Amino acid sequence: MALFLSLKACVPFIICKASMDNRNNGSHVLEATYIRRAALVADRSAGFTSPHPNFGCVIATGDGNIAGEGFLYAQGTKPAEVQAVEAAGELCRGATAYLNMEPGDCHGDHTAVSALVQGGITRVVIGMRHPLQHLRGSAVRALRSQGVHVDVLGEDLRSKLIEEARKICFLVNAPLICRAASRLPFSVLKYAMTLDGKIAASSGHATWISSKQSRNLVFELRGRSDAVIVGGNTVRRDNPRLTARHGGGHMPVRIVMSQTLNLPEEANLWDMSEVSTIVVTQRGARRSFQKLLASKGVEVVEFDILNPRDVMEYFHDRGCLSILWECGGTLAASAISSGIIHKVFAFVAPKIIGGKSAPSPVGDLGMVEMSQALNLIDVCYEQVGPDMLISGFLQPLPDMTPTIPSVDETFAVDPTVSPYESSIIFFYKTWDPYGAFSNFSPHPIQMPDGSGDYVTWLSVEHYYQAHKFVGVNDPLAQKCVERIKSAKSPEEAARIGRSMQRQQPHLIRSDWDNIKIDVMYKALKSKFSIYPHLNCMLVSTAGSVLVEASPHDLFWGGGRDGEGLNYLGRLLMQLRSEFLGESSSSSEISCLAV
Repeated sequence: MALFLSLKACVPFIICKASMDNRNNGSHVLEATYIRRAALVADRSAGFTSPHPNFGCVIATGDGNIAGEGFLYAQGTKPAEVQAVEAAGELCRGATAYLNMEPGDCHGDHTAVSALVQGGITRVVIGMRHPLQHLRGSAVRALRSQGVHVDVLGEDLRSKLIEEARKICFLVNAPLICRAASRLPFSVLKYAMTLDGKIAASSGHATWISSKQSRNLVFELRGRSDAVIVGGNTVRRDNPRLTARHGGGHMPVRIVMSQTLNLPEEANLWDMSEVSTIVVTQRGARRSFQKLLASKGVEVVEFDILNPRDVMEYFHDRGCLSILWECGGTLAASAISSGIIHKVFAFVAPKIIGGKSAPSPVGDLGMVEMSQALNLIDVCYEQVGPDMLISGFLQPLPDMTPTIPSVDETFAVDPTVSPYESSIIFFYKTWDPYGAFSNFSPHPIQMPDGSGDYVTWLSVEHYYQAHKFVGVNDPLAQKCVERIKSAKSPEEAARIGRSMQRQQPHLIRSDWDNIKIDVMYKALKSKFSIYPHLNCMLVSTAGSVLVEASPHDLFWGGGRDGEGLNYLGRLLMQLRSEFLGESSSSSEISCLAV
């Protein structure tokens, strides 16, 4: 296996070439080596951190030894810098920390900046500034204000070797950079074909073109993606599962794109026990079949005109960072023509099958001359078992200083809402300056248990999901509570809780619908009472309506078109009023924002 999947064979080439061509760069050899190491460490969490960046930190002492390292496992977990400082211990004093990306958390205790400063780090080298405008430069300024010497690659350190190391930092977080610049998820087209360019025999049979090693690599690709998308032909012909099959951890959502909904009533993708499926279709298509899918728990989203760009814009609004396209040639051609495919992974098997009518991986693009052919950028080659993997970008990565939506625009998760409405503050994910309001934020809380003792929960979401099963007299429910409590991240806690709710609805406490708002409120109150900087942030929004801008959550969020109940926003406004000592806040609490 290469160093990491997003770069594959390119990374060893860059490292070897840089080592030979830049022998006269002195200390830059070590600087670049440590930054590359930080990027490699950061990439371990790809797929788990989404929609957040992949953060890695390496601490090196003056004698050139690595004293500690760490990476952000997922949203709501311990920052990479905190882990690295803890691992290094006293060796931090006077050491240098190498970060693949500028941290996004600067305020309060147990953040990247405070950990580095308190650990005694005297110098920090950063591979790239944060790509989101409202976070860009904040950590650099905070560190320098504390007397830490900060060097940023491409600004304070310049050489050919440094530029190559900086490029690796960009590649590790290419999905976030492309998403921020284009307001589309980072889309990867994957296919396997024979040496003569066929993805199936003339009969449609396609099992198996590529080797087992290649298929394992595809499972890894899926595990790094937020969603996997296929067309109706693939569902009818292959009946895929589209699971990562790695024994746990992140599982991508499955998306089926079908204009007519000419799909089978029974399919593996309608099995929601492991992971959810979303079907996107043309408005009005087969209403009866939509009801059948809904009865199985499959979500159906209608579009006035179904095309890849509109679908990707929709999933951008739902928070998707990276999407893997495993579709047939017709949909692949449509996606490429729409300009939404960023990268291609082509597995070429040393097989020849022939057949005039055998399908190819990409359908008609309307090209009639070779001069019109699309050329891949930064092409990499790697042998995977007997197969050859060829990968490259269809679009160049945005400029090193890409045009990022403004602070005001980051509020507008739904573009139909004016971002300049000062009386409304939207919050959703980490790209939002108010993302700490989320119940997924990395702030442990202490809550009383049944005996009156206080128990620490890693996040509000951990506490909320576990309490779906608290008090249920069933060993399976009690086991589920413990699994949720020990989940490494809020995402994992939510995944366990939601999955059990779908699979074992009888384990949910009978009064859950009546008490879930109170459960969330108590957890939020604990969070904003424990952390002064969060309390100050909440109080500072006085006079503004708070809207949880999740476009797909119609209960806790505001909904895509403002049809949601926004209960999370309302609870935060209630807490804000209490903290401000207001005696009456009914007008704010009852506000159904947007």
